[in-house]
Amino acid sequence: MKITWLGHACFLITSDKGVRIVTDPYDEYVGFRLPETEADILTTSHSHADHYNIGAIRGRFKHFKEPGAYVERGIGITGIETWHDEFEGAKRGKNIIYCFDIDGLRVCHCGDLGHLPDEEQVREIGKVDILLIPVGGTYTIDYRAASELVNRMNPSITIPMHYKTEKLTFNLDPVDRFLSAVGGGERAGKSEIEVSRDTLSSFPKVLVLEC
Repeated sequence: MKITWLGHACFLITSDKGVRIVTDPYDEYVGFRLPETEADILTTSHSHADHYNIGAIRGRFKHFKEPGAYVERGIGITGIETWHDEFEGAKRGKNIIYCFDIDGLRVCHCGDLGHLPDEEQVREIGKVDILLIPVGGTYTIDYRAASELVNRMNPSITIPMHYKTEKLTFNLDPVDRFLSAVGGGERAGKSEIEVSRDTLSSFPKVLVLEC
């Protein structure tokens, strides 16, 4: 599969058969410019504007915005209900973690996760091969909590998202703090990787994509 970071918490995940998944497309106020993107499957973790610009995505896609277990275009999709804050949603509401079973790999997109998942939620998530996790704090878990969750889940590859960059218009922690907390990582120098079950072990444990 191919995993392309489009900025913030938005990724384009393309299966070997060409099925296109887009996660959490953002509005322009974020500071990134979302490229013209088509999808077969669209997931949104919650309805805030920096994750829910569904009008920007082209194609006859199926939109998933609720927890549950689904199969669409041969891809297993599991949505796990979590919170956008540490107070069971009292400040920012709910968040949905989406897991995708694609090409023999399990990809987990944490959305705007605002707390450390409990043991039941971790069991629902299951064994993760590729973890897409927010690390910038303020509106999500911070780099310390993200590091702890990575250690608990032990994915083969962790790709950080939702952190401060030169383009981002609001204030989050930079990715370097997360890298220090997890003991380092590598910068890909590009926005896209191509990964399979056979090549999974050749990637660094933590990989920073460029937008």
